[in-house]
This record gives sequence, C-alpha cells and structure tokens, in this order.
Amino acid sequence: MTAKQMLPIIPDNIVVNKIYGLRGLKVMLDSDLAELYGVETKRVNEQVGRNPDRFPEDFMF
Repeated sequence: MTAKQMLPIIPDNIVVNKIYGLRGLKVMLDSDLAELYGVETKRVNEQVGRNPDRFPEDFMF
C-alpha cells in the first residue's frame, strides 16, 4: 500500500466496543467489520466467500 492508500488508524476503544461475547467466544459482526474498513457488509462477505483459504476455519460461523 502506498501512503495515499493507507487506512487511518482506528482507536483501540472503537474496535473493543465492537467485540461481543457470545457463548464464551469473542465475536464481531460482519456489519461492524465492514464499517471499520469503510466498505459495504456484502463486500466483506463476498471476499470471505471468494477467498476461503485466506481465512481460518473458525473465522465465521
């Protein structure tokens, strides 16, 4: 990535507030992840679907 393409640094407290506890697991909603990256939710899901080998098995359920 060039300097022009770099994303701004997201403060820790914003990220931490988007992590939820569910049945003993830490989870983040796809919509929150998309918001952090500044893309539509469907784009996050498309990329996971198109690149399954890039994501760990427990990345989503």
